[in-house]
Amino acid sequence: MSSVIPDNYHASKDLLKDRVILVTGAGDGIGKAAAKIYAQHGASIVLSGRTSHKLEAVYDEIMAEGNPEPAIFPLDLSSATHEDILGLTGGISQEFGRLDGLLNNAAELGSLTPVDHYPIDLLQRVLTVNLQAPFILTQACLPLLRQSDDAAILFSSTEPYEKSGAYWGAYGISKQGLDAFMLILADELENNTPIRVNSIDPGPIRTRLRQLAYPAEDLSKLKLPEDVANSYLYMMGADSKAIRGKIVKANYN
Repeated sequence: MSSVIPDNYHASKDLLKDRVILVTGAGDGIGKAAAKIYAQHGASIVLSGRTSHKLEAVYDEIMAEGNPEPAIFPLDLSSATHEDILGLTGGISQEFGRLDGLLNNAAELGSLTPVDHYPIDLLQRVLTVNLQAPFILTQACLPLLRQSDDAAILFSSTEPYEKSGAYWGAYGISKQGLDAFMLILADELENNTPIRVNSIDPGPIRTRLRQLAYPAEDLSKLKLPEDVANSYLYMMGADSKAIRGKIVKANYN
């Protein structure tokens, strides 16, 4: 894993001006922080997540700051069909006519359980949310992303031990698979499209998923999602256009 994000990165105010970016898991945590910083730098954000009232709250915050009006597309990835996902991309096409960026951020923890006892229904749910749905969504977004002169696909990865350590079960498997998908896609798109594909490891951040994974941890000692938002901005914007097929560590502000 490399660290290529400049320390104290400062983006121009119009870095993402006139760009359309889809963010999954945008209702809270890193997805919310990324959506807000993208909007602050000129992007029109498509807010997607499973909880409508959370997306509406993010919408209100973006509008209160005087940023471009976002769109809201509620979607529960654990139960979404292929047709539901095509409905999302069709809605983006109808409302905006194009797509310049995709942040696959939504994730499900599942359970920290030995393989012997891991519930199969939970396995299927976690793999669906964390791996299958991002694959299908990314595939559905590719025709729109190909219309952009400078498109970026970004995945939220996780710390290495959470992808191979004992008891991480479906979550670890899905995140390993997501890294593999990123690398495959980046290799396929490297020479014939302007679409760059990367993953970012945010590290230990104060999120709902982190609290579920580490219930005894003192969350007050962790960085906030806003502390890594600048790294997500760098990896989505044109300043990182030379970076392809990398899993990068976030810098903390």
